[in-house]
Amino acid sequence: MDVRVHGKNMRVGDNVHDIAVDKIGRAGRIFDDGSVADVEFSELRNPRSAGERFKVEITSHTAGHTVRVASQAPDAVSAVDLAADKFERQLRRLKERLIQRSRNRDHKMLNGAPSVSDEEQDEGPGNIVRTKRFAMRPMTPEEAGLQMEMLGHDFFFFLDAESGKYCVLYHRDDGNLGLIEPE
Repeated sequence: MDVRVHGKNMRVGDNVHDIAVDKIGRAGRIFDDGSVADVEFSELRNPRSAGERFKVEITSHTAGHTVRVASQAPDAVSAVDLAADKFERQLRRLKERLIQRSRNRDHKMLNGAPSVSDEEQDEGPGNIVRTKRFAMRPMTPEEAGLQMEMLGHDFFFFLDAESGKYCVLYHRDDGNLGLIEPE
């Protein structure tokens, strides 16, 4: 990761510059995509905030996302330490989300059968962005619970073999399962 350090209305010392490049560069190894991290130092001259005089903001465009953190501390080195820790946590969280998202997308099959039709549409607020059609086989709620667990979904739509009605099985916050049946 390329680290660019500059000061806003202040001069950044060489030792602080080297520490910032080292710490942010180390955190940037999480995504080794050649992105740029912009580190901006500023000195707050407000007498009320004398305890947190230096502010560090780190902004990076990584993996198609913007990651931004800020921290304040009495001295510049402490502010860099805090900001680098926050930056590393944000990058780790982003990487975990991207990995989880790709894993979920690759292994999705509703009711254990591959979808017959996937139609992608333009994304927008409140628009239907994906339509799935699939063959449903009748099953008991216990079988549906097993299928839901195997697929890792939060809910499962199925045709109840006993009643012949379409039902939804879902995970409740208390760790149990809930069943929604039509009247």
